[in-house]
Amino acid sequence: MLKVENITKRFSGITALDGVCMELHPGKVNAIIGENGAGKSTLMKILSGVYPDYEGTIFFKGGPVSFSNPREAQDKGIAIIHQELNLIPYLTITENIFLGREIINRWGLLDKRQMRQQAQALLNRLKLAVDANAVVADLKVGQQQVVEIAKALLVESDVIIMDEPTSAISEKEVAVLFGIISDLKAEGKTIVYISHKLDELFKIADRFIVLRDGRSIESGDMKGMGHDAIIQKMVGREVKVISRREERKETAPLLSAKDISLRHPVRKDENLLKNISFQVARGEILGIFGLMGAGRTELLETLFGLHPKAASGTVYMEGRKVPVQSPADAIRAGMALVPEDRKRHGLVLGMDVEKNISITTLKELEGAGLLNQNKEKALADKYIRELQIKTPSCKQAARNLSGGNQQKIVLAKWLATKPRLLMLDEPTRGIDIHAKNEIYKLILQLAEAGLGIIMVSSELPEILAVSDRVLVLAEGVLTAEIPIRLATEDTVLKAAIPKTS
Repeated sequence: MLKVENITKRFSGITALDGVCMELHPGKVNAIIGENGAGKSTLMKILSGVYPDYEGTIFFKGGPVSFSNPREAQDKGIAIIHQELNLIPYLTITENIFLGREIINRWGLLDKRQMRQQAQALLNRLKLAVDANAVVADLKVGQQQVVEIAKALLVESDVIIMDEPTSAISEKEVAVLFGIISDLKAEGKTIVYISHKLDELFKIADRFIVLRDGRSIESGDMKGMGHDAIIQKMVGREVKVISRREERKETAPLLSAKDISLRHPVRKDENLLKNISFQVARGEILGIFGLMGAGRTELLETLFGLHPKAASGTVYMEGRKVPVQSPADAIRAGMALVPEDRKRHGLVLGMDVEKNISITTLKELEGAGLLNQNKEKALADKYIRELQIKTPSCKQAARNLSGGNQQKIVLAKWLATKPRLLMLDEPTRGIDIHAKNEIYKLILQLAEAGLGIIMVSSELPEILAVSDRVLVLAEGVLTAEIPIRLATEDTVLKAAIPKTS
């Protein structure tokens, strides 16, 4: 269906792709695998018309093609679901889905009724129980990811590129997506699938294509491939997945949260969080698990002072009651929050690495009322070195780095505040197995150094790998608190599934 020959792409002298060749077959799921920075997303952006400037040739249905923009690729029959959400937050779901391909009635006006009906039908097909007229900014990241998928399914495409389509959606939504992929395969569509969740690839992929350091390394059938073999092909070496330490001894609480509740922003008679109480000790890694809508992100945001008017409850740090009416209060109390959506809430993408790292500690970097640039550079260099952030220099724009390195920058800016409690919301979302390993290693080192850590993750194996204790939420209620020695996938999932009334 689609073939690329000798694709090369450079950014400011840096070679992102170097002579890549590959074939994509119809009626199959073609998995593109590789570490962050291997060139996967760059290649997909070339195929979908985002980057028109490159060397090499693309053949589509046997003939050479080139696209000046994504619309040209769409019109030919190539659609893409982007890893990074490509939605306009203050438009509705319907307006986002039909942006650039609006339906016009015979009087030349927008046929809003028909567009809404089609958008709602797509949402129903994807089993997303949200009104198509809802504003995208009001949706959670996982719900926005489903809207991205709906956008791609609107157009009847021969090639559908899925770049990390499950990075923020629940297991139930993943199952729905896999069913749709199966239907598309049966129709002879070509699915290009990128995911760092290797277990997914073994479930749905028919073929694999390996990219490493911007080059195509190998391709073949997934049948008969093992987990370790795939990882070795990706990274060119064996990777041992880091897991938790020996069971830690009990110590006095660092943070105590009592009766934390959060009112629903629209339905005022409902609560998103309902009287949640728990503790975190120094040096402890507390894993928090729950299905989509369980209230995991809302709990961290409430502790960090992001919802002062809607929240209630009491927070103590080392036995002292602390008022948390704003993030500034939380930071003063020794808390830090690495948010779920690093690009939207964690980074200033247009600013360089140095500025992103120093942005939380500007007062400490001042001298006579002016920013001391030597101190700022020294701070950035320290964390680039300690966290092994791969960047050409501290002056590189944050948007140009891979997902794993961007996540390390967000970690660095909060570690610079010298927190006592570090809250991590989906810290490895959308990054590869090697980068995940580096984040796990860092989390374990920080805990060993005495930080209290709360880690939210939708990946249950990740929670079980690094946590000392697991809290489980279901529909805003704390349903279980399980020591890691007793925590299994079955026990945690059983507690995470809401009880039917």
